[in-house]
Amino acid sequence: MKALFNLALTLVALASLAAGAVSAEPANREIPPTIAIIIDDMGHNLHEGERLANLDQPLTLAFLPYRRHTDTLARLAHSRSKEIMLHAPMANTRNFSLGQGGLTADMDEQSIASTLRRALRSIPYVQGVNNHMGSLLTQQLKPMDWVMKELYRYPVYFVDSRTIASSVAGRVAEAYQIPTLTRDVFLDHEQTEEYVDRQFKELIQRAKEHGSAVGIGHPHTVTVDYLEKHLPLLDEQGIAIATVSGLWAIRNNNQRMFAEGEKQTIRPTFAQKH
Repeated sequence: MKALFNLALTLVALASLAAGAVSAEPANREIPPTIAIIIDDMGHNLHEGERLANLDQPLTLAFLPYRRHTDTLARLAHSRSKEIMLHAPMANTRNFSLGQGGLTADMDEQSIASTLRRALRSIPYVQGVNNHMGSLLTQQLKPMDWVMKELYRYPVYFVDSRTIASSVAGRVAEAYQIPTLTRDVFLDHEQTEEYVDRQFKELIQRAKEHGSAVGIGHPHTVTVDYLEKHLPLLDEQGIAIATVSGLWAIRNNNQRMFAEGEKQTIRPTFAQKH
């Protein structure tokens, strides 16, 4: 494995210790521009999900709760050193169906908290949360306050997918001191190789300009084909790739996300297999 990929894996390893001890001395090597790629909507497509889980690079996979292949793919992905997130369905402005586990504007605090808690428990090895759709709910302060009040209880980070520019989700998460990142680039709003290529290059350019960047894609065949081909070429471009927690660690001098014993353990709905 080449030098930059080894460095990225080292940083990811440091980040994975966020709930425990970290390295006694900070890394003193210069960190290359680093990207994190989240793949949303995991759990529906078994074939593309398996392809993503089996890629060599440290992707972060965001699973919809209670979908047919969520449990199987999350366990496979974890065994392949991928990071696991809950892709929490939230109300949108176009009235698209959310499916089971959805959070809507007419829910009270108890309903939002219990729905979110059950969804977290349904995802094996969950380490973070981002919003699925949510162009309506993420603009509303009160529901976002209830969401973050519940998430604050657990050792999870939050990524604002920023499906609408006026989202307040990231700012509310920060107010609760939840480790937070925001999506920079959507990779596959259009499902063509040309579009994915343009967006992927935009993600790399943002990482070069700002040190790091977060991209979101989906388990479309065109996206997986593109990642299979182009992720192995990042090293020769001087670009590293990390999980979301790895990227957070880079941005925060490798400090731990959570002190030991600070947060409640997420008790899975079913006993996790090892």
